[in-house]
Amino acid sequence: MTSQFDIQLSLESDFQTLVTAADRVRHENVGDAVHLRGLIELSNFCRCRCGYCGINADNKSVTRYRMTEEDVRQSVPLAIQFGYGTIVFQAGEDLGLTEDFIARQVEWIKSLPTPWGVPLAVTLSLGQRTAAEYKRWRDAGANRCLIRFETSSEKLFAQWHPHDPDGQKRRLNFLYELRGLGYEIGTGFLIGAPGQTPDDWRSDLETIRTLQPDMIGIGPYLPHPQTALGQLPENELVPPTKQNVLRTLALCRLLCPKANIPSTTALAALDKTHGHEDGLCCGANVIMPNLTPGKYRRLYEIYPAKSNTAEEAERFDAILKARIQSLGRVVGRGPGNSLQYTN
Repeated sequence: MTSQFDIQLSLESDFQTLVTAADRVRHENVGDAVHLRGLIELSNFCRCRCGYCGINADNKSVTRYRMTEEDVRQSVPLAIQFGYGTIVFQAGEDLGLTEDFIARQVEWIKSLPTPWGVPLAVTLSLGQRTAAEYKRWRDAGANRCLIRFETSSEKLFAQWHPHDPDGQKRRLNFLYELRGLGYEIGTGFLIGAPGQTPDDWRSDLETIRTLQPDMIGIGPYLPHPQTALGQLPENELVPPTKQNVLRTLALCRLLCPKANIPSTTALAALDKTHGHEDGLCCGANVIMPNLTPGKYRRLYEIYPAKSNTAEEAERFDAILKARIQSLGRVVGRGPGNSLQYTN
């Protein structure tokens, strides 16, 4: 297990040495498969006022949408067509996505036959809803839940969430509660958001070490001009650079050798040509292609650099798989469950 001292040393160590070590650990622990998860952005309504997010409740310029059941049932079969073993439902914290609605979609997805012989896995990234709702969705068949803790600093969390200043501890506790319900838990934090210091960066990594999540989502802070944080100058102490994100991915692989770690869309936004591939070379083993219908995708603008005019799904799928194979990796088959707690 990597210690706090090791984290500090690694943050200052030679980048290529760190990356090489992370790629070796990834190969030895989760293999060469890259698992593809079909992302469906259900809604951009949100009751939260997060200071960095473009779809926060205070942004009145957003054209809001909420997908219908028909929309969902047209999108999900693409995952089976392309061989993606998981559906990821993502949304703002939208109470209009009712407990019953989500439960019905999960139950329907789990009933679908797949060529690989096991049902699609379902990941929920719907925010901090109630434990009772998440239990209902777990009972319906949902497998995983993603909620970023965002920062280990209570002070920074309060600055980024002025309407929920005490929410940081509650969010971390909720991750443990979700694990108790039987979910694979995913979490992560932002690199280079306003106010983050090198000490905060190290503390965030120490939180990952302590939590040992099943999935770790790391992304750069990408300022949105219509947010409070988007008006602040760039963080010079921890710049949200591609190399800092890749360094963090590599460290997370060393801290959690068996976790699923995506090469994120936000990383690809920093480098549209090589972002995904570079993430895969630094310890990542997951990519989440977007299956949201085009008429909604451009409206889910959590940050302005987010790709919202992606190539037609079938063409993008072919390009993505060719890129994976060009790295000497293989496309994963089936749900790609976490290996964190298996022998």
